[in-house]
Amino acid sequence: MLPCLNKQFFGIDCLGCGLQRGFIHLVKGEFIAAFKSYPAIYTLVLFAFFLLLDFAFKFKKSRKIIIIFTAINVLVIVISYFIKMKYLFIR
Repeated sequence: MLPCLNKQFFGIDCLGCGLQRGFIHLVKGEFIAAFKSYPAIYTLVLFAFFLLLDFAFKFKKSRKIIIIFTAINVLVIVISYFIKMKYLFIR
């Protein structure tokens, strides 16, 4: 797996740390481990699935849906990052 350069240089996880592990867990069918590795994995998969469907079928209000999906993903990523960092600094 690719190393996180942010973690190597600064010693702090980035917002994407855990995405590769989460995706590998998801492909293996380890759904709880995927969520624990990267909580936004499911919203990102749904977003990617919608983008593929939109590319193939061109939905009418796809722009609004894409904006909503983007906002949801950003919120989940940022909130889970801050929760992870809080638990990192408490220990």
